[in-house]
Amino acid sequence: MARTPQLLDRWGNPVQRAQLIADTGPPSMTGFRSPVSGYPGDGLTPIKLAQILRHADHGNPVQYLELAETIEERDPHYIGVLGTRRRSVAQVEISVDAASDAPEDVARADLVREWLKRDELQQEMFDILDCLGKGYSFTRIDWDTSEGQWWPKALKREDPRWFRFDRRDLATPLKIADDGTEQPLDPFRYIFATIQAKSGLPLRGGLARVAAWGWMFKQYTLRDWAIFTQTFGQPVRVGKYGKGASEQEKETLFRAVTNIAGDCAAIIPEGMVMEFVETKNVGASSDLYLKRADWLDQQISKAVLGQTGTTDSVTSGLGSGAEHRQVQEDIERSDAKALSAIINRDLIRPWMQLEFGFIKGLPRIRIERPESEDITTAANALGVLVPLGLRVSMSEVRDKFGWSDPKAGDDVLAVLPASPPAAALPGGPLDPNPIIKREPDKFKRVEGDLGITAAPQSERPSAAIFPGGDPVDDLADQLAIEARPAMAAMLSQVEAMIEAAGSLEELREMLLTGYPELDAEGLAEVIAIAMIAGHAGGRAVVAEDTRG
Repeated sequence: MARTPQLLDRWGNPVQRAQLIADTGPPSMTGFRSPVSGYPGDGLTPIKLAQILRHADHGNPVQYLELAETIEERDPHYIGVLGTRRRSVAQVEISVDAASDAPEDVARADLVREWLKRDELQQEMFDILDCLGKGYSFTRIDWDTSEGQWWPKALKREDPRWFRFDRRDLATPLKIADDGTEQPLDPFRYIFATIQAKSGLPLRGGLARVAAWGWMFKQYTLRDWAIFTQTFGQPVRVGKYGKGASEQEKETLFRAVTNIAGDCAAIIPEGMVMEFVETKNVGASSDLYLKRADWLDQQISKAVLGQTGTTDSVTSGLGSGAEHRQVQEDIERSDAKALSAIINRDLIRPWMQLEFGFIKGLPRIRIERPESEDITTAANALGVLVPLGLRVSMSEVRDKFGWSDPKAGDDVLAVLPASPPAAALPGGPLDPNPIIKREPDKFKRVEGDLGITAAPQSERPSAAIFPGGDPVDDLADQLAIEARPAMAAMLSQVEAMIEAAGSLEELREMLLTGYPELDAEGLAEVIAIAMIAGHAGGRAVVAEDTRG
């Protein structure tokens, strides 16, 4: 008996199914997987920050990861723009493409679609996108096998401090076991996500590395601003006492001067004088701190969102707010495509192989914001090109529109049966399987209707004129046969444009531009012959009627 091939993860490690359902154990306050985080941002200086980043570069990222958490907790602007970027992708609609139109491939795609209906999915996607700030993230897949199936029942965020990278390449992730040793990740158990702000090692690809410098300098600015406001934001209080004032009276006056800043009330003996001296240029000096803090925030917005127009009300540089929003949408699409690849690699592929074994085609998820213009253009293109003979996969069309394949017994929408147009009748130019000879006198067009209905033989004038048959029908059959090569040549040019076009908009431009160059000489010649034959046939009918 042939052995079942061994499943391997992306790093070549063999999959042990028993480990996938084993309990990893909760974190421990006293263990190597502690939930308690440090606060390296307290008293942060340029020298200390440089040391933290250098240690991370050498494979010890704990303080860097804790600093990234601290910045998110203490900087409203940073957590705002980073949260906007993460949520914009986490809430984008997810669709599933079947590997083919085969029933088994469609069934697997429907299985994934059913899993995507979970209410927890958006928060799980948000947690996976923690890789944007830190450079990478780890998510544990909790598998359910209660009914003999493999089903990802939950995606749990894992603290990235519980993982390391192989010192040989600083790119292969390792987990920290309960005994403190570094071990390979359990195959098919984790989603390892990296969506980096720059090329290079995951440890150096997070937005937090850029934000750390701006956050530190902004903390200096805010501290100096607070000292300045406390010192010069209120008028200077000056107390005056007379020449004969005693030490006790002086102390009373001093207490009144110092306490009036907070209490805004004081009493002094009669004869003492208190004055308030206001600083004239406090507003101009305070603006310097505000401008510096705003400038640092704008740099963070550029790093996270690529622009400032949607967060800082700044539209200079790139242009209008619409252009700024377009930049943000470009980043969203890039993040969505990267996240799709990660989920397909670390979740969909392991799931399908655990459930079905080795299969050739896998369903694939697509995370992308639907564009109604594309759908409308696609529908219009299908309405024009399909009648011309273009063959399109129904599964591909359903995937484009985000519709699932109907199951047996489902009520489905369909076009009501109707008679075909004349051109699509057997032997007509659009008949996919034309025949040489049509039954004479079988059809007629009903005035004001798109249908074709049977016509009595007596209503056909040619039946009386040509008892032995209808030469007009015979000629039409022959012309239809001669027109097919010309139609095929034109359709081949259109199909070549479809294959070369990268989008529906590009196809539209190619059709408009290439229309004058379509080779229609053969079809035009057939149409000319048909017109001559029709004219001659009409004259023959009139002559026969005159003789009669």
